[in-house]
Amino acid sequence: MSAVRVRFAPSPTGYLHIGAARTALFNWLYARQTGGKFLLRVEDTDAQRSTDESTRSIIEGLEWLGLADYDEEIVFQSRNADKHREAALRLVNEGKAYRDFTPKEERGDGNVKQEIAERARKGAGEGADHRSNPFRDLPLEESEARAGAGEPYAVRLKVAREGRSRFEDVVYGAQERDYSEIEDLVLLRSGELAPLYNLSVVVDDIEMRITHVLRGQDHLTNTHKQALIYEALGAPIPRFAHLPLILAPNKAKLSKRKHGEVVSLTTYRDRGFVAAAFRNYLALLGWAPPDDQEMLSLAEMVEKFSLEGIHRSNAVFNFSESDARQWTDQKALWMNSEYIRTMPLAELLPLVRPELEAAGLWKPEYAEGAGAAWLEKTVELIRQRFYTLKDFSGQGRAYFADDFEYDEAAVAKNLKKEPRLKELLPALAERIERAEPFDAETCEQALRALADEAGVKAGLLINAARTALTGQAVGPSMFDIFAVVGRDRSAERLRAAAALV
Repeated sequence: MSAVRVRFAPSPTGYLHIGAARTALFNWLYARQTGGKFLLRVEDTDAQRSTDESTRSIIEGLEWLGLADYDEEIVFQSRNADKHREAALRLVNEGKAYRDFTPKEERGDGNVKQEIAERARKGAGEGADHRSNPFRDLPLEESEARAGAGEPYAVRLKVAREGRSRFEDVVYGAQERDYSEIEDLVLLRSGELAPLYNLSVVVDDIEMRITHVLRGQDHLTNTHKQALIYEALGAPIPRFAHLPLILAPNKAKLSKRKHGEVVSLTTYRDRGFVAAAFRNYLALLGWAPPDDQEMLSLAEMVEKFSLEGIHRSNAVFNFSESDARQWTDQKALWMNSEYIRTMPLAELLPLVRPELEAAGLWKPEYAEGAGAAWLEKTVELIRQRFYTLKDFSGQGRAYFADDFEYDEAAVAKNLKKEPRLKELLPALAERIERAEPFDAETCEQALRALADEAGVKAGLLINAARTALTGQAVGPSMFDIFAVVGRDRSAERLRAAAALV
């Protein structure tokens, strides 16, 4: 068996869709698992919709996911248009395709929606005879002469009148379709003889020596047409593995147009997802390892990945457009929180720094010495309850700056219900200032001693102090919070919070 060669072939007509990102991941995993080659081809033949900005977005998304180690130079499909035309015209010369001189107003000419509408108007459809084109059997000499005289034409593949197209899909099994259900498909559009999708894809895959094509299930019907082009060009047909679709909660196909930024890969990068966590989540959308392990390192994914593990059933991406807390799939958020909570600090800290810098919270002293040690201790303490990297500058702001906001519900619950806190919080500040040495243990002793003397439960002071120091109702151990916030800042915040009682 020849070495595996797979490609990811996005169209740069917008941001990188998470479904496309999953396709890239599966191709990458299969290449690495088999010791094959992973290639990138940018299908930029739609000049009106393809943009450099979209191309950059796709490449940046792949870099963020850790999939940018392509084994060969990036291929841009638009640069291969001459090769696509040459292939189509060779098929004409070999009698496997023909020039269609039908006037443009009477011809679909590659516009699928127009052709479908035209067939419906004429009463044609699936199972109808698409071989009635008057130019199908035009002698080659006459065809050449008319073309040489400047008469516009399209090029169509000659599809046999009888027989069936067959191929074995790794995921969906045997696929068959009668030739009578496949039109003489357009290879080159009239005018500038622009190559159409099915031709371009096949010629490029042959040129790139692609052995396996992993792509979305919505391409399954295209495969019959492309198989005919492979055969006409005398090239071996790759093995196909079509991936299940990713559906929205209402079971509609997840799409850029309908669902917006929630399906964009860059949304997750910009909203504080850890790339490794989102990559892990994507891998489980339509695939499962044999042992059903969920938390997978990249090396474990490579080791366990197989085409046979891909599901036939579509995956559902759960989110709510009307609930900000459910803005994306809760499993994705959970997995991201697990990575933040458990990944080595040496890997997490380089991710936290850009977030603090963007929020204006980074200080030069965090880079080395005592400042770096404090940062490590603080990040280790507060990461346990965080879901995204944004939480370090949001919920965690009070650890890095004094200008933080109090959560209104926390103030109402922990500060306003007990009038005595107006005196107890300043008293606690005095005890904290006298604690020696200043650490979590001595702060706990000081707080519990004050509670006993005042005849109140320690929980009253613990909850009030947490809100005073962090603005939040929940968080790490209160005594550890004292230790990382520091003596002076802790006392100052306790006194300031007394005014909120």
